[in-house]
Amino acid sequence: MSIVAHLYSFFIGVDTHARNHVYSIVTNTGILVETRSFPTTSAGIKRALTWAGRRTSGDLDTLWVVEGAASYGAVLTGHIAAAGYPVVEAGRMDAKARHGVGKSDELDSRRIAASVLPLDADQLRWPRHGEGVRQALRVLLSARDAMSTERTRAINSLTALVRTIDLGIDARKSLTSDQVDEIAKWRTRNEDVDLSTAREEAIRLAKRVLALNDDLQTNHDRLTELVEASPAAPLLDEPGIGPFSAAVCFTAWSHPGRVRNEAAFAALAGVNPIPASSGNTRRHRLNRGGDRQLNRALHTVIMNRMVHDERTRNYVARHYGEEPTKKSKREIKRNLKRYLARRVYKILNALDTVPQPA
Repeated sequence: MSIVAHLYSFFIGVDTHARNHVYSIVTNTGILVETRSFPTTSAGIKRALTWAGRRTSGDLDTLWVVEGAASYGAVLTGHIAAAGYPVVEAGRMDAKARHGVGKSDELDSRRIAASVLPLDADQLRWPRHGEGVRQALRVLLSARDAMSTERTRAINSLTALVRTIDLGIDARKSLTSDQVDEIAKWRTRNEDVDLSTAREEAIRLAKRVLALNDDLQTNHDRLTELVEASPAAPLLDEPGIGPFSAAVCFTAWSHPGRVRNEAAFAALAGVNPIPASSGNTRRHRLNRGGDRQLNRALHTVIMNRMVHDERTRNYVARHYGEEPTKKSKREIKRNLKRYLARRVYKILNALDTVPQPA
């Protein structure tokens, strides 16, 4: 196994922030060359690349280690890759290493650069690709999450309003889409100021819900187009996997090599089994860690399959309460999500066959 320090001549650690990034250049023996701060603007990033090129004599055999490569460092990571440099994501820094030394942006950037020197090459964290279809899907997923949250908030506010003030709507149960349409078509009336104000607010909320419904449909259509044009398209042929779930799986997986094997992908999704045995009880529990959005997408697929997919229904019927070790519905769902994570990983890595639940 190759040690990272033996593979590159220079290492540049970047402590990223909203306004400025702090860069430190160290040699493969850990000697500090120079530290400097540049703005996060495009011009500032270009100046940083020029500065780094001068300090390393234009050596492309330089590894950049960027903190937050998917957040504050996303734009910088794209510029670095476009310039021809290899770039990896910094690991989580150990707070104990700072004990008695102190903390500053300059010290952090140097620690970030030096943190990869003793690692094995396969331990480097190559960042997700931030361009093309994958980046577009990430933007759409983020927008969809925000719109869904706002829509739920608007519906809850509208429901509370028509339940507390009598505006002629039966809101004993959840509002239906027909009721929301009806409220949006209301007109102002000659009535007391409290009822008039409440009616105006109800109309505003209903129109906002309808507008968000249209935006979410547009988002869904665009997601579908992009997923069908991506390597994740075969996922749509799997039972229960729609464009949203396929997009979440694809953006989490990112690219070949980011997740080293299907067990690591299961851990990323939070569906790897966690031993929870005691005494004569032998069992595993759900993993509450990992990427929760990915975990939620797999959970949605499994819940769909348990209703509509015959193979999954047969699996549940066969294993629910089986002897000698009875399985609960929760344990069955955990098993199914683990199988699904394996299947998704195999598809994304272009493998043809994979064991299915028997």
